[in-house]
Amino acid sequence: MSESMKGLHRSHRCTELNQSNIGQTVTVMGWVQKSRNKGGIIFVDLRDRSGLLQIIFEEGDCGKENFDKAYRLRSEFVIAVVGTVEARSGAVNENLATGTIEIRAKEVRILSESETPPFPIEENSKTKEELRLKYRYLDLRRPDLQRNFILRSQVATLTRQFLAEEGFLEIETPMLCKSTPEGARDYLVPSRVHPGNFYALPQSPQLFKQLLMVSGYDRYFQLARCFRDEDLRADRQPEFTQIDMELSFVDVDDVIDVNERLLKKVFEETIGVDVQLPIQRMTWQDAMDRYGSDKPDTRFGMELKNVSEVVKDCGFSVFTGALANGGSVRGINAEGQGEMPRKKIDALVEFAKGYGAKGLAYLAINADGTYKSSFAKFMTEEELKALVEAMNGKPGDLLLFAADKNKVVWDVLGALRLEIANQLGLLDKNQYNFLWVTEFPLLEYSEEEGRFKAMHHPFTMPMEEDLEFIDTDPGRVRAKAYDIVLNGTEIGGGSVRIFQNHIQEKMFEVLGFTKEQAYEQFGFLLNAFKYGVPPHAGLAYGLDRLVMLMAKEDSIRDVIAFPKIKDASCLMTDAPDVVDSKQLEELCIDITKAAAEEE
Repeated sequence: MSESMKGLHRSHRCTELNQSNIGQTVTVMGWVQKSRNKGGIIFVDLRDRSGLLQIIFEEGDCGKENFDKAYRLRSEFVIAVVGTVEARSGAVNENLATGTIEIRAKEVRILSESETPPFPIEENSKTKEELRLKYRYLDLRRPDLQRNFILRSQVATLTRQFLAEEGFLEIETPMLCKSTPEGARDYLVPSRVHPGNFYALPQSPQLFKQLLMVSGYDRYFQLARCFRDEDLRADRQPEFTQIDMELSFVDVDDVIDVNERLLKKVFEETIGVDVQLPIQRMTWQDAMDRYGSDKPDTRFGMELKNVSEVVKDCGFSVFTGALANGGSVRGINAEGQGEMPRKKIDALVEFAKGYGAKGLAYLAINADGTYKSSFAKFMTEEELKALVEAMNGKPGDLLLFAADKNKVVWDVLGALRLEIANQLGLLDKNQYNFLWVTEFPLLEYSEEEGRFKAMHHPFTMPMEEDLEFIDTDPGRVRAKAYDIVLNGTEIGGGSVRIFQNHIQEKMFEVLGFTKEQAYEQFGFLLNAFKYGVPPHAGLAYGLDRLVMLMAKEDSIRDVIAFPKIKDASCLMTDAPDVVDSKQLEELCIDITKAAAEEE
């Protein structure tokens, strides 16, 4: 039976007590982690969000009624305890923040009883994720998850403080917006008042924050909820939080400066990591050429080498054929892996095929300098020697090559270096390597749509010196765009925005919009730009990804309180679900079942 808290007030959280409190009478409240009955004495581990504290019940101290209640305690009962802080009578527990003290109970109240939970509430739970997400409210009691959410709160608070001190204003933007193309799929919200019309949930506050710059607010920020109807991954959810910002009268260096100082403050004051400034910068082209990725993990080497010139006249048709088709031949050196068993090499070949490779050429350098290779018989000794030299190969190394269009080669070798690094244990979660990637291509060509698309979004400023190529060679134009990368994960991205009407109209033209289509979709922004626009730029972080890396987790589900699973559903609430037919009628919506379901 539950008891009232009447007359009791919690004096401390569990780990707020230490040896300086010895002798004091205190009141603590929380959940029973476990209870151990040793005959005339009962030990209870009490848990709250701060940690664990040991409570001792002896009948001589607390009386028969309280001792009998202590005898009934089970895991996850919610209790209040009044008692005296003492030095621990048994061995000190160095693994606990409160390991040198305990509370000798005088009174206990059972505030709430609990059924036996479907899984143990413990750190690093081995329980299947599906079961834990179904009972997420229990899973969230785990101390390791609670630490993640305390960290997330600290990051958010420090970010707000820092940006406020830098002259930013926190302004909220709408959640019900106009659906626009040129991005991921929107989540749509039907309008009852305007039958047949829909709002879209925001993929980002992009247009609104640019309008705030037009409105003269100068520096804006928001911890913004965003929604994208995309396939899920370990670092992607359908709804997520951005640390979103926009600044007026700035260029690339100004945005990078304020964000480097923000990162330094947040990392230092939350997890004690000293971010060295300035953070390294690398152009997009360099990142692709050296790492095969626009979000390179620089915690280890194994950089790509372009050996196209070395093999252009060799007898291996896979190499020469790729070059004849306008592609390239590049390789990575897995140093010290020359003895890798053939079975493992074959597994790497299959892995590479998953990224578009037709195959993977390899050359292992034996200790005596001879080669074990899939293609050596097609090349002369001199050609092989030149290739090994170009790859800085030495006895004991394994050289892996991809030959295809540049994009395929980059994708394959970029993924392969990460896979090998993972297998070799080279990815140290205690190491934080930041990198700015700059000068992205403004546009990328979509074979599927037969037109150029914006690599970031249609409001990104081209680099002034490349504007002359926008009509004749659009793929050559670089953008004033920048991403901030941490350990191979993009944690934020932004750009300088177009603020001149003629450049914005040209951008829409290159993207295949007529003037009428551009105004139909973005007229409110383009009209606003007729009334004096300051040069402006911005950046947005994925807060979930950032905290995931800071907490050394592998999935953002571990830093989002109530996440969705792979099919974007919630196991706890069963969302999405059917709705009442009356609601659909009010919205003028008729559900048409798929033909496959009707058969």
